[in-house]
Amino acid sequence: MSTVPHLTLNNGVEMPAIGLGVFQTPPEETRAAVEAALSVGYRHIDTAAAYGNEREVGEAIARSGVDRGEVFVETKIWISDYGYDQTLHGFEKSAAKLGVDQLDLLILHQALPSEFDRTLDAYRALETLLADGRVRAVGVSNFMVDHLTGLLDKATVLPAVNQIAVHPYFAQREVQEFGARHGILSQAWSPIGGITFYRDGEHTSTLQDPVIGEIATAHDKSPAQVMLRWHLQQGRSVIPKSTRPARIAENFDVFDFELTTEQLAAIDALDTGTRGGPEPTAITLEAFGRPVPEA
Repeated sequence: MSTVPHLTLNNGVEMPAIGLGVFQTPPEETRAAVEAALSVGYRHIDTAAAYGNEREVGEAIARSGVDRGEVFVETKIWISDYGYDQTLHGFEKSAAKLGVDQLDLLILHQALPSEFDRTLDAYRALETLLADGRVRAVGVSNFMVDHLTGLLDKATVLPAVNQIAVHPYFAQREVQEFGARHGILSQAWSPIGGITFYRDGEHTSTLQDPVIGEIATAHDKSPAQVMLRWHLQQGRSVIPKSTRPARIAENFDVFDFELTTEQLAAIDALDTGTRGGPEPTAITLEAFGRPVPEA
């Protein structure tokens, strides 16, 4: 079993650098995926209230035989539960579904630019949960520089993490650099570029990129493993998703090789600046709000 390197968050909490993501994983497939990941050696699982599979994540962890204290559990509050009291209740819903008393990392899933006061109230609730020991670290997701700036003007606790889309075709360097200057860790969702081929667009696949393929051949690794290694060597957390046990294991097998400076630069040069998902400015309650079921 590989020894997973840990990243130290800005409040001293240690987080495994690689985790399993369960975005768009159907609830009925989630238990098996999480169990497969834990059996391989993953000790970090990322889910979200909006994914509808927190309960299955919790059940898989409980059934795995792995001590709860060894598993870093991360989830997200959806925009429909923003507001101070609503976010506190959102935590209760997530914790109950996951079957835990304490979360390792709780983050806000999106900024609500048109109702930023609600976003700030939601983050204030995270600060309360942190102070009360209900969560070990707090953060945000899909926050751009202007959102982070507005948050830092009001927050008393620095976000530990900003979970954003980062892959070779979309690096979001400005957001990453802002985070680095302020001690906010960048955590990459869609780290191998899956967003590029299941959302509307050109459906260009990073997995078939010739530059990445050549580097993969040189190391006798897969393109996915090369991309994950690129993230890890640049200090990012990664949460690749898969429901296939062989792919879950492959994504974890990235600690026995190292990319050269030239190889890292070649992957950096693939950035197109094209976002695959919705623009952060387009996130509104009217368009994306939906109730999160009670536990």
